[in-house]
Amino acid sequence: PAAPCHRDDPSLERHFKGHRDAVTSVDFSLNKKQLASGSMDSCLMIWSMRPQMRAYRFMGHKDAVMCVQFSPSGHLVASGSRDKTVRLWVPSVKGESTVFKAHTGTVRSVHFSSDGQSLVTASDDKTIKVWTVHRQKFLFSLSQHINWVRCAKFSPDGRLIVSASDDKTVKLWDKTSRECIHSFCEHGGFVNHVDFHPSGTCIAAAGTDNTVKVWDVRMNRLLQHYQVHSAVVNSLSFHPSGNYLVTASNDSTLKILDLLEGRLLYTLHGHQGPATCVAFSRTGDFFASGGSDEQVGDWIFWINMCHGILVQCFSGSFFVLQTVSILEQRLTLTEDKLKECLENQQKIIQNKVN
Repeated sequence: PAAPCHRDDPSLERHFKGHRDAVTSVDFSLNKKQLASGSMDSCLMIWSMRPQMRAYRFMGHKDAVMCVQFSPSGHLVASGSRDKTVRLWVPSVKGESTVFKAHTGTVRSVHFSSDGQSLVTASDDKTIKVWTVHRQKFLFSLSQHINWVRCAKFSPDGRLIVSASDDKTVKLWDKTSRECIHSFCEHGGFVNHVDFHPSGTCIAAAGTDNTVKVWDVRMNRLLQHYQVHSAVVNSLSFHPSGNYLVTASNDSTLKILDLLEGRLLYTLHGHQGPATCVAFSRTGDFFASGGSDEQVGDWIFWINMCHGILVQCFSGSFFVLQTVSILEQRLTLTEDKLKECLENQQKIIQNKVN
């Protein structure tokens, strides 16, 4: 029988199995036909989104794969590992890859520039490095952090780099001058993950103090502060419209935040253990999450249940959610909307105080 379901509610679509340890990272290809996942089991897996299509398991790293990302074209997948190397893979049956020694510590983060020409990596060696994708030529290093660097991302226009470190700072860098132009220091703990809003005007940071913060990078001020998780926030991803943010936490939940309203929209349960990573597809139709359940890697692909169809959970430990159709109908996060949602948050805070 069909299950009663609000048409805009995201729901569980598919559950996949493949990794032998915790999933650390997930990312969709541009055409939505493939999803990459990295794991503590040292493997990269490429999953086909078509029914009955098998997954590819790529082996090459000598230690845990900490991060994966498809290039903008979808023709390459970058992975960073605890073995201190970065690999660039061709996501096909052969699984060919080129490898380069990127850092002197664990590589925590890899990210392509939007033009696909550059790659930024972040490491436990306290540095951020920028490379050419073609021939993996080292360009420059950013080295003002004084502890492990968990994450580094290019801005959508490629002019800025944002980084998050265990020194409790989020730093904003000018790619051309290679200088740190601002440090955000108002975090109660470390920042595990940071990313740019699609407009490039603000960043979101996931903290070990259980919070999610959204900062304006033009005015260098805090725009939004979400205290919706009950444990460390590991990962986050902006919807391409810029109106929504999905977060993953050690409290086993995913949260969808409505940035226009400045409020929690959905809490999603599916992981049995910590939710370690989450990513929207490039079009925003889907998002996937990864986790750890008693050392068995799982990821979840979530899909919108538009017609109230009862969705079956396949056996295994890997799930897939088409997002809310209403997301596409909203306006992008303009300056007026940012101001509006900031005011909404202040009203909510005042009401709680009163």
